[in-house]
Amino acid sequence: MKRGEFLKNSALAALGITTIFTTNSFTGKKPAFKAENSTQNPDDNFELNEITVAELQDKMAKGVYTSAQITQLYLDRIATIDKNGPKLNSIIEVNPDALTIAKAMDKERKDGKIRGPLHGIPVVIKDNIDTADKMMTTAGALAMVGNYAKKDAFIVTQLRNAGAVIIAKTNLSEWANFRSTNSSSGWSSRGAQTKNPYILDHSPCGSSAGSGSAVAANLCAIAVGTETDGSITCPSSINGGVGIKPTVGLVSRSGIIPISHTQDTAGPMTRTVADAAMLLSVLAGVDSADPITKESRGKSTDYTKYLVKDALKGKRIGVEKKKYKNQFYNDLQDKALEVLKKKGATIVEIDYLESINALGNDEFEVLKYEFKDGVNKYLSTANGKMKNLADVIKFNKENEDLAMPTFKQELLEQSEAQKGLNDPAYVKALKKSHEGAKKIIDDVLKTNNLDALTGLTMGPACSIDVIYGDKWGEVSLTAPAAMSGYPHITVPCGKVYDLPIGLSFFSGAYREGEIIGLAYAYEQATKHRVQPEFRKAFLD
Repeated sequence: MKRGEFLKNSALAALGITTIFTTNSFTGKKPAFKAENSTQNPDDNFELNEITVAELQDKMAKGVYTSAQITQLYLDRIATIDKNGPKLNSIIEVNPDALTIAKAMDKERKDGKIRGPLHGIPVVIKDNIDTADKMMTTAGALAMVGNYAKKDAFIVTQLRNAGAVIIAKTNLSEWANFRSTNSSSGWSSRGAQTKNPYILDHSPCGSSAGSGSAVAANLCAIAVGTETDGSITCPSSINGGVGIKPTVGLVSRSGIIPISHTQDTAGPMTRTVADAAMLLSVLAGVDSADPITKESRGKSTDYTKYLVKDALKGKRIGVEKKKYKNQFYNDLQDKALEVLKKKGATIVEIDYLESINALGNDEFEVLKYEFKDGVNKYLSTANGKMKNLADVIKFNKENEDLAMPTFKQELLEQSEAQKGLNDPAYVKALKKSHEGAKKIIDDVLKTNNLDALTGLTMGPACSIDVIYGDKWGEVSLTAPAAMSGYPHITVPCGKVYDLPIGLSFFSGAYREGEIIGLAYAYEQATKHRVQPEFRKAFLD
């Protein structure tokens, strides 16, 4: 789920953002921040910094590294950066069997068996995804401590079959940020506050905060997050990475602690479009335990074939005609649009976001109904002590100082008060939000003969505030693809206030390949990805 600010203002902006980005650094004088990319961090000499999956495979093939050596390097990096250095708190639990798995992949390689492009590659996954190993699955909640999954989530099986080495689980906004309207993105009662590796007192966004922060800080090769609305694309944008929210149905949700069966999906979080395409190719698959994936039969593919540098040529791409209030955001988007034009795309100004934003209240109602239904189903068969949502609420009340030291659990309580999915109010809200969003996007694409829609993904990260919660700016482009269930990719676009911002591409159902191509062409033309500097505060 997206930042808590949406939950405060859903009546105003459909997961959109209604308050302008604020910081106490503005004095009316010439700003002390920069609107361009900063240089790479000269003090960070980690030997695997910014390395890609293809480069890791090449080094393993040449005998430069083994998977076990690469895994150990990342485990050491986690200890140095995440736990003892800047203390990002992006990793909630390390897999004690990671090296054993890596050595097994090395033996297979030595014996001539290569499972595919992820063979021996370390990956981290969000702590709402089941793993039948020595790691727990808790959604960051103290109430869920002790929940050891009985079986792997479908996508975990996909990863293991591909030869990936799951080295850790990542911290997240507790309950995927569906606990409070005043939440701080990236905070959980089990994992504490995740930080943004670019400026440590700023938010990593959420709910896949740990995955976004860990990828940005080079604590892993690639990561997996989940999204209901913005939970992959926002932390990817905010942390200078690439994130793909697939079409709902392309990637299985079985074995993942849910919010919404209408909008939930897992997806890749990486540093490059190529790695994201490679990871999506592995994650996608039809799962009998998740009926909606049957719709994707015959539609998934090897998405790396869409990595073409001239993919923008001849494309028609729509952008919201209404400008931002902030001049730096407008300048950054204008520069991005100029790149798209130079690469052969036609930009078409359209007016559609206001109609999407008007569906926000209905979406919020849908999520409350579906959260209760989904969590109760998950907990009823889980291994932990919590057997339903009411148990979680009771636990939090009895352990308030630890579980709810600042913001509370009003969303859990509101969800618990909802009726079943046959309630006419739910059915009405679902039709308005989900079907309504699909119709708006489909009509906009068809009427204007568009291949995709684009715009800035999010504004820059807000300051972390665990007491009063997130305060985000005016830029948010996660709702259209989230409510419709359509695919969405974000790619680094540059910086404002010395903080990363992403550029989004989204389109109709199962058009992942096309938007991956657009993002790749833009990425290769701009190369906006830069390493984080681990600055302590905004004014440093």
